[in-house]
Amino acid sequence: MSRKMKLRIGARLLKKKVRRSGYSARKRCRFTSDPELAKTIDYKNADLLKMFLTERGKILPARISGTKAKYQRLLTKQIKKSRIMALLPFCAPRE
Repeated sequence: MSRKMKLRIGARLLKKKVRRSGYSARKRCRFTSDPELAKTIDYKNADLLKMFLTERGKILPARISGTKAKYQRLLTKQIKKSRIMALLPFCAPRE
C-alpha cells in the first residue's frame, strides 16, 4: 500500500512540473512596437478590428490580446463605433 501512495504523489508532482514548464513567450503590444499600425486604428478598418474579437463577437481582453491599456481603450471605442455603423456584428450569427 505504501508503494502505491508514493507513486501517486510522484505522478501528481510530475503533472505539476509539466504544467509549470509550459510557459510561452510574453505577449507584446502590436501597436507600441509599430507606431504606424497604431495610426490605423479606426472604426472604418474592420479587418484590423476583427482580429480583436472572438468568434462570438466579444471584444478580447488585454490580457489575452497583449495590447496596452491605452490601445485597448482606443480599440474598444472604435469597435463599438464600428458596430453602430454596422461594419462589425454585435454578436455571432445564429446557426
